[in-house]
Amino acid sequence: MKTSESYRVGLFIPTSGAAGIWGPSCRACAELAAEELNADGGIGGRPINLTIVNAGNDPELVAREAEALRESGMIDAVVGMHTSDVREAIADRIAGSLPYVYTPLFEGGPAGQGVFCIGETPGQQLLPGLDWLSERFRLKRWFLLGNDYIWPRASHAAVHRHFRSGERGIVGQAYLPFGTRNFEHVMERIRRARPDGLLLSLVGDDCIRFNRDFARSPMSSKVIRFSCAVEENTLLGIGANATDGLFAASGYFSSLDTAANGAFRERYHTRFGERGPMLNSIGESLYEGLYFLQALSDATQASDWSRPRTALPVKGPRGAVFQESGHSRMPMYLAEAEGHAFQLVEQLSDD
Repeated sequence: MKTSESYRVGLFIPTSGAAGIWGPSCRACAELAAEELNADGGIGGRPINLTIVNAGNDPELVAREAEALRESGMIDAVVGMHTSDVREAIADRIAGSLPYVYTPLFEGGPAGQGVFCIGETPGQQLLPGLDWLSERFRLKRWFLLGNDYIWPRASHAAVHRHFRSGERGIVGQAYLPFGTRNFEHVMERIRRARPDGLLLSLVGDDCIRFNRDFARSPMSSKVIRFSCAVEENTLLGIGANATDGLFAASGYFSSLDTAANGAFRERYHTRFGERGPMLNSIGESLYEGLYFLQALSDATQASDWSRPRTALPVKGPRGAVFQESGHSRMPMYLAEAEGHAFQLVEQLSDD
């Protein structure tokens, strides 16, 4: 790492596009973590300075900006919450040259040297959620719907493999470009497939628009909806009248009744007020991303930072631990939407 007066972090978060709905909470959670860390000496004794970059643009444009910041010596690390296609584009240009922490849920698998994916994987989040819902509601026919990029396609491939040996099956799947507004064609495909479960791997605004349309169709009273990317902001956007039968799985919900989350919520609302950006798993992941950088710095001062040789506990309300294997371990929860809020219905795993 370079030596400078401050520890400069490129904060790559979406402020536009389908995922732009998460930008305010991502920024707020990252700023809270940076302020707390700076009050305790920063990272490696250096105060953190955040440079915010819009990661909602075309992946190659975002990647070129990351490369330019690195080559000009303007950043010492990258912390990002954005889509996986953006992550791959950034990693192609900067992997191994500085720490790159990718914070949200992702499709799993290797991410590149010095790229640390600390979020939930399908094996931890998606598949246990599908199993619980399928058993609880006797669901045997699933339709898979997602945006057309890496995360939905790879996650749905995991579902295909998971269902091979059981009674459940996939009766259809579809992938939509970002910014889709007319869902008539895919609605008709779903209707003809006659699923009893609908897996939604749509992002942000796209997810909001689809769920509003779906709730107005006769299918909504017969089909259970499940997503790993619906959190409190998206739920609010969907609207209380369009969330019946909608479930989500995540390592974090703002309603978690734990001492760590109670303290986190109090600090967050003290800093940003009750009308600040709504707490959610996507934003919260940025809080943990900054603390992960501190843990990485502390653990690798005299060794190769790109390959930590020990598990790294990450301070945050999820209680995540980053493993030497390259993935995090954390408790996992399933929640049901009730109006504008989530009610936890099951803890899918302890870690």
